[in-house]
Amino acid sequence: MAFAETFKALSDPVRREILELLKKGPLSAGEIGSHFDMTGATISYHLKLLKKADLIFETKDKNYIYYQLNTTVFEEIMLWISSFKGGEQDAEGK
Repeated sequence: MAFAETFKALSDPVRREILELLKKGPLSAGEIGSHFDMTGATISYHLKLLKKADLIFETKDKNYIYYQLNTTVFEEIMLWISSFKGGEQDAEGK
């Protein structure tokens, strides 16, 4: 996993809000865009960066593309972050 791309994607509040929306389930770009006051092109840009970071993926159903969370990447991030907790305990002699 490319942590640099992942954390870059997570650094933007709009992209974090998109991820929050997708926690409830798959949404189309139009449904996502309806929550923001920005152009469709800007929403597409944010979705592209989230896909590039593997934080979301898309599925096609007829004429629509739906976006949903890639929970595997979130699990990998959590495992990586939790690995520092073990090192902290070792340093304290626990």
